[in-house]
Amino acid sequence: MFDLEIAFFFPWAVSLQAIGTFGLVAMLIFALVLVVALAYDYKKGALEWD
Repeated sequence: MFDLEIAFFFPWAVSLQAIGTFGLVAMLIFALVLVVALAYDYKKGALEWD
């Protein structure tokens, strides 16, 4: 699930100077959503390899 999100981070990093503070805040919110999803999956045990 989380390997696909790298496709969103690369173009953002390349154009960070052009998009400014709004782009930075938007990507931080996006990253926060990913961290919350990861924590939820971890708590539910979805990351266990049985």
